[in-house]
Parts: sequence; C-alpha cells; structure tokens
Amino acid sequence: MGGKGYTIERTFQFSKEIIWEAWTDRDSFATWFGTDKVKMKDVKLDVKVGGNWKGTMVMPDGSETIWSGVYREVRKPDKLVMDLTDEQPPGDFETYTLTLKGQGTTTQMSLSQTGGHLSDEEYQRAKAGTQSFMDSMEAKVLPLLKARHDAM
Repeated sequence: MGGKGYTIERTFQFSKEIIWEAWTDRDSFATWFGTDKVKMKDVKLDVKVGGNWKGTMVMPDGSETIWSGVYREVRKPDKLVMDLTDEQPPGDFETYTLTLKGQGTTTQMSLSQTGGHLSDEEYQRAKAGTQSFMDSMEAKVLPLLKARHDAM
C-alpha cells in the first residue's frame, strides 16, 4: 500500500521562500491549486503541525470537489508534508511531501504524492494534474510573489 505514488522534480528560478509562500498563502494556493479552467474557493490553510487545510475545487461544468487534509510537518522554508483527500467524509488520505533546496533565485523542488490508495493509472493522472498545478504556480503565482517581495 504505502509504496505507490509519484515524484516530480523541478527547478524554479525563484527563491525557496517565494515557493514556500505560494504553498502556504491562502490566495496564492487558491490560484495555482487547479488550472485556468478549474477554480478554488473557500480555501482555508492553518499551516502548522496538526493544522487543517480545506478548499473547494469548482470544475468547468460547475461540479465541485472538496479537498481537505492535515499538515504533518512544517519546516519553513524547506519542507512541508500535508495529507490530502477528496473523499467526503474524509477517508483514505494521500500525502504530499514538498522539499525545497536552493540558494538565491534557484530552487530545486521535489514533490511526492504517496499513500497507496490509487491505482497506477490514477497516480499517472494525479501526476499529470500536479504537473499542471506546478505550471500554473510558475506562470501565475511566483512572478507576482517575487514582485511583491522586490517591492518590500
């Protein structure tokens, strides 16, 4: 069960502090956790060990999926471990493990989803979806956060 999942390795030309903020700021998270066609609403993040997170994904056809989970490890700005599920009531959780390494404006990101609750085909779809989330984060969220940091 626990060995199944996927890992995405990616290099961003942004500091790990900015990437961390994209994961832990409610408005930023709501922008990238989805795509241009999928919107998030009612996002709540309590980023601390044992804190809960929740958000409603609104699909293009108007259907909704509620995502929720618990933060398991929070080491700003290097590591974030959070459970996630789209089952209601929450049932089997998957786990995202985010690790950020880098200095200055280059950051190596490793993001794994594990849990063993999905088939191989479902993990491939989840990986493709998560890669599109990371594309959205890089294109839409990280430049805005960098501009905000540069203005400070």
